[in-house]
Amino acid sequence: MKIFICVKHVPDSAAKITIQGQDQFDESITFILNPYDEHAVEEAAHVKKQIGDCEVIAVSVGKKDAENTLRSALAMGADRGILIQTDDRPDSIVTARALKAAIEQDGGPDLIFTGKESIDSEGLQTMYRLAAGLKIPVASNVVAFSLEQDRVIVECEMEAGATGVIEMPLPCVVGTGKGLN
Repeated sequence: MKIFICVKHVPDSAAKITIQGQDQFDESITFILNPYDEHAVEEAAHVKKQIGDCEVIAVSVGKKDAENTLRSALAMGADRGILIQTDDRPDSIVTARALKAAIEQDGGPDLIFTGKESIDSEGLQTMYRLAAGLKIPVASNVVAFSLEQDRVIVECEMEAGATGVIEMPLPCVVGTGKGLN
């Protein structure tokens, strides 16, 4: 099984961000692995431990220093990382296209984990655009996950404390939420 984890290099939420110009900020602050993506990495490592014959690949789109985020994912259980290096801050459309291309070039997914959102832009779009590009199902804000042969069963946290259960065939995209692990 080949599991991809899409991870984002984001400013630490405790950092003091100084705006520079119209759409820039002082990037000398601390950057970290997006906290929601940490849940994705943890779940991928758990699945790998559960099934054994599995490769976990972390993929990130960002500047050269996004290597640090990939190293964090490796330290948490990913087997290897792929950095799609750019000096731009791409929107969710470009990011999803770049992730799709890298995943397909690497042989394609059996399963993709992402965080439910990133703490910097909170666009909530990349996982959906990636799934649409790959023509596979997606579920977001997943708080329970079960892998059963060629499908997954997930529990998603919804509005007003409600939860929903979704069954999806593999491959699929799973957007992890806080309650997952």
